[in-house]
Formats: sequence, structure tokens, C-alpha cells
Amino acid sequence: MESTEKQDSDSTLNIQNNSEVVINITTLSHSFKARKALDNVSFKVHAGSLHGFVGPNGAGKTTTLKAICTLLRPQDGDVHVFGHSVLHSANQVRQRIGFMPDHFSMYRQMTVFEYLDFFAAAYGLNMSQRNQVITDVLTLTDMDNRRDDLISGLSRGMQQRVSLSRVLVHDPDLLLLDEPASGLDPRARIELMDILRELQAMGKTIFISSHILSELAELCDSVTIIDRGSIKYSGPMDQLLGATEDDVHPGYTLRLSETNGELIPKLKGISGVIEVVQNGKASEYNITYDPNVAGNTNSLLKAILELNLPVVSFAENRKHLNQAFMDLTSQGVPD
Repeated sequence: MESTEKQDSDSTLNIQNNSEVVINITTLSHSFKARKALDNVSFKVHAGSLHGFVGPNGAGKTTTLKAICTLLRPQDGDVHVFGHSVLHSANQVRQRIGFMPDHFSMYRQMTVFEYLDFFAAAYGLNMSQRNQVITDVLTLTDMDNRRDDLISGLSRGMQQRVSLSRVLVHDPDLLLLDEPASGLDPRARIELMDILRELQAMGKTIFISSHILSELAELCDSVTIIDRGSIKYSGPMDQLLGATEDDVHPGYTLRLSETNGELIPKLKGISGVIEVVQNGKASEYNITYDPNVAGNTNSLLKAILELNLPVVSFAENRKHLNQAFMDLTSQGVPD
């Protein structure tokens, strides 16, 4: 049986509220000549999260990223990273972050090892430390068998892995990734997502800007949506995608391997069930449920299973990130 259970949004919010704030952006504004790229932007990213950052072209994503990693001095407002202001403590910020830009240049006539050794030395690691760190990051990114290859001979996907390895050589606590899956084939993207999950499990906080919304929805636990320089949403992914027209009464889809005419009354008899409607498919049902009556999603699923029904799948009716994105952003190219 396949089962998708709703994570408790209140629990997610409590975890966030109790964890360290890694990125704290307050009233950030920045203009390029007459065009305002960021307009009073404020949001937070909590420790240990894998946070997605999405918006249309020209929405202000790259400007925000550059401000976070101290490459752009904000005109108004401030950004604090691990409590350090990018305006007043840029060096302290740089020691804690690793930035992988969308378009990156590489020393193509170096080997992979030479390239990583160069950057590790720039961060002040001695030779013994560099050898161990490079071995570790190449193992993590599955590039250890390419350490002696010239970068010029690597594919785009392998160069992405080397660039990610370079970001990791000084063991940063916060990773800032701008379109890390750009130009990768499907397999390389899946493998990259697996690496990011492993890095999160190691305690890293990851801030990732991407246009591949389906992958962000699966990967990220929180998300910020920006449009025309303003924040449209920032918070838990589940809260965004779990929203329906009636948040008090969530809906679920139940699919069975077979059905019979007496099933709907049985489902309606479950405590908290408000309505049951059979879909066009004979074995699929939409259930409207009030969690305040009988408990959360787990309680509903347990009651369904106790009816000894041939359940194939049970899932909350959730928005897709694509739909949420379209609902919250504007048409056309910003002025």
C-alpha cells in the first residue's frame, strides 16, 4: 500500500521557531538605476533546513543571493548570517558560507585535485588537512575516481560536482546554491539532489535557488517565493502546498483495488468525516475531513484501515508547487 501522510504544519513551525536563525533578512531594498530590484524584503532561514528560493526571471533572486554572500552591499536594510551583519562583519560571514553561482568559471587546465587543492590552500588549510578534505569531498560527490582528470575533459554534470566540492573544502555551515542543477541531465539532477539531502543530514543549512519547481517541492522543507522584488510567501513547504480553499477541512483521495455499494456509508461513519464523494473512477473517493473532531491524518488513515478495505493509496489533496507559484506571481516581465 502506498500512503502519503500529512506532516503537522504546527510542528514544523515550532521546530523553526525553536531553531537558530541562519539567514535573517530585514527590510532589504536595492535598486539598479531606476529599477527597484528588491523592495523591503524580509524573511528568515532556520538552521538545518533545505530552503528553496524561487521566483520569475528578474524577480530579485540573484540580487538577494549576492547580498547574502557579501558580493553586493545593500542600499537599505540588512542581512544577518549566523548573527553577523553583511554590512559590518563581512569577513565573519564569508567564513561560514559556501557559494556556488549559476555561471562559474573553472581553471580548465588543472586536474580536479589541483583545482580543489588551490582553493583549500586559499582557505588556509595545510597540506595534510587539504589532502584529507579533498579526499572526503570527492568521496561525497562521487568524484574520487576523477581526481587526476583535467577539468577541461569533464562533462557539465561532472564540472558541477567539482564546483560543489570546491564549495565544501572549508566545511561551511551554510551553502548558497544558485541553479545548481542547470544544464544537468535527469540522472545527474537526481544524484545531485541525493548529495544535497546527505549534506542536510550532516547538519548543513542549504539555500537553493532553482526554476525546477517539482524537484524543490520534493527536496525542500521550506520555501520563499519572490516576485518583482517583493516576498509573496516564506515558510514551511507543507503549509504552502497543503493549503486548500477550506483550510479547516482538508481533503483526501482514497484509492482502492475494488469497491462496493456499501462503502460510502462506512466511510461517512468514521468520526470527523464530513463528506465522501466517489470520483469518476469507481474505486477512487474524495474524503472531506475535520481534524478537530477526531485527530490528524494518522487518525483518519487508521480508521480507514480498520474497515479492512483494499487500500491502494491514500493522500492529502495538495497543491503542486507549480500551481502555488502561478497563484502568487505576476504575468509578464518586470519593468
